[in-house]
Amino acid sequence: MVNSLDNNPPHQVVIVGGGFGGLYAAKTLAKAAVNVTLIDKRNFHLFQPLLYQVATGALSPADISSPLRSVLSKSKNTKVLLGEVNNIDPEAQKVIVGDEAIAYDTLIVATGAKHSYFGKDNWEEFAPGLKTVEDAIEMRSRIFSAFEAAEKETDPEKRRAWLTFVIVGGGPTGVELAGAIAELANQTLKEDFRNIDTSEAKILLLEGLDRILPPFAPELSQEAEASLTRLGVIVQTKTLVTNIENDVVTLKQGDEVKEIASKTVLWAAGVKASAMGKVLAEHTGAECDRAGRIIVEPDLSIKGHPNIFVVGDLANFSHQNGKPLPGVAPVAKQEGEYVATLVQQRLAGKNLPPFAYTDHGSLAMIGHNSAVVDLGFMKLKGFFAWLFWLVIHIYFLIEFDNKLVVMIQWAWNYFTRNRGARLITGKESITEFVISDNKQPVNV
Repeated sequence: MVNSLDNNPPHQVVIVGGGFGGLYAAKTLAKAAVNVTLIDKRNFHLFQPLLYQVATGALSPADISSPLRSVLSKSKNTKVLLGEVNNIDPEAQKVIVGDEAIAYDTLIVATGAKHSYFGKDNWEEFAPGLKTVEDAIEMRSRIFSAFEAAEKETDPEKRRAWLTFVIVGGGPTGVELAGAIAELANQTLKEDFRNIDTSEAKILLLEGLDRILPPFAPELSQEAEASLTRLGVIVQTKTLVTNIENDVVTLKQGDEVKEIASKTVLWAAGVKASAMGKVLAEHTGAECDRAGRIIVEPDLSIKGHPNIFVVGDLANFSHQNGKPLPGVAPVAKQEGEYVATLVQQRLAGKNLPPFAYTDHGSLAMIGHNSAVVDLGFMKLKGFFAWLFWLVIHIYFLIEFDNKLVVMIQWAWNYFTRNRGARLITGKESITEFVISDNKQPVNV
């Protein structure tokens, strides 16, 4: 247990990562008698649940990002450093940022996760995931470039390949991406092109399990699939992707193997821990799970290192029901707040019971006036679920100006069905997305 005496220097808390876990830990410590240093390689907090709306042109990156210095400007005991922690020294109690060593009394690591290709990392070139602003911008460019390329394409088979969108993974991100792209094709872009009918776009959502949205109640999974089908999305469950190469996705459905020609493949299946997981394991002896997450103690500390805590997507906390907590924002937020409170209690000579996550429910947007919400005690679908989804996401945005801008954008999009952030950016031209045209599409 950590003790503090009045004549001792302030307790030094170092937080690595400015996502939900790290940011809420820092905010909870704002008035504590400690010094806090928050280190992140980005100067902003990103509201990841709305990244798919950046990828589909509904919002701009700035709408869902908040500068860390601005968010913590009133926390006078907190300083923000821009940098990447590349090593730690648990014995000396220091983290290494470039050539600088920063001392800590308590270390909170909240560096999150990135998408996993299940050992097929070469697929990333063909199927970008969605974890960062850069991912969203890349995805946005590919989606809108596909329509632009189809407009110019005279070969019918190549045009079909440009207008075929494959989303791998039927969790909330995959479902929301599929619904948003379907609305783009059927509504937003319908009058914008002259040589193509965008409503002929084929959107396939692939899921390896027997239903989409596996964490939700089965009836909500069925409702989500029915809503996507009404939007024109082709949902295929019990479908495994075995290869992505040369603009062709190879699928396995039972004993049947299919090849789908698609120039736009989007990845929404699986995550793995950030590189800090390996660094922590090497220097602390911490045990990792198959995804590289650190297996933490009931108080979220690392075994044998009671002053090093891991929160958010990097942590495997399995003490509540035997299964790791999901990698969602509410988990990271509650874990960050818990550890910050625990630090304060220890400094006061007290302690806290083990961490316990309060699950307030799961929710996923399907499309216009359509969503599913699972609150455990109550399940919503359709318009009221959609309205609840909007309110919750506005509530969890960090800064007031973000809340206001997003509300205005959503109101405008609702009445006009327009998505004003349909920008194709980046150094690559649309032709550089073309890898090969040597495979032909098949009907699915």
